[in-house]
Amino acid sequence: MTSTSLALRITPLPPVRSAGWRMIERNFLAYRRAWIFFVSGFFEPVFYLLSIGIGVGKLVGDFTLADGTVVTYAQFVAPAMLATSAMNGAIFDATFNIYFKMKYLHLYDAVLATPMRPWDVATGEVGWALLRGASYSLVFLVVMSVLGLVVSWWALLAFPVAILIGFAFAAAGMACTTWMRSWQDFEFIQLAILPMFLFSATFYPLSVYPEAIQWLVRVTPLYQGVNLLRGLILGSLSWSMLASLAYLLVLGVVGMYLASRRLGRLLLK
Repeated sequence: MTSTSLALRITPLPPVRSAGWRMIERNFLAYRRAWIFFVSGFFEPVFYLLSIGIGVGKLVGDFTLADGTVVTYAQFVAPAMLATSAMNGAIFDATFNIYFKMKYLHLYDAVLATPMRPWDVATGEVGWALLRGASYSLVFLVVMSVLGLVVSWWALLAFPVAILIGFAFAAAGMACTTWMRSWQDFEFIQLAILPMFLFSATFYPLSVYPEAIQWLVRVTPLYQGVNLLRGLILGSLSWSMLASLAYLLVLGVVGMYLASRRLGRLLLK
């Protein structure tokens, strides 16, 4: 009886599965007293929409899409701002904040001393970044509706697509962060984000670029998100949207895999 009881006591517990929600819970508790930093990222795309989409739109006038649909310039810009909102909400939380937790706070060293694994950390952090991006997107979509910038009932699918955009950027951003050596390396993140924001058919159509530049723009993830959201919100659907959907899904899955593998190599030495 004694030996049996002892054997039962030293039997290791089974590993915790799907424990990424614990990281989400931890981040939620950490942000309760710093909520202003959470909501501040919402305002930038709204200001761009009001100043450029509506302000400059008064000078531009109506805009004709490739399929012949005529929309106002504000209606053309708004879906791109929605994609940008999803991107910003996800990627900055999945890069700067994760780097600080990993290199200075040493949070993940403590987390991985529990039954949680690198995959749990990756899913939890990406999940939190995704929630942040989704919250920005939802509020921005409401603003678009109030301003009369939603044209088609297909826009009901815009919010799930915005979540997918946030997932792709959060996963890719976290994977890239595992290769960062210092804060100076984050200049490469800014170097990638700013041109994507300006030139991913955000403020003017892809057709204004030379053919070689058009192919370069097409391979960027933000353009894929803009293509999806613009087609849904304006009711201008095309087969290319399926390719954009697959692109973002693959980017997110590959990013998640790389992030978890890299975390394991860095922290479980």
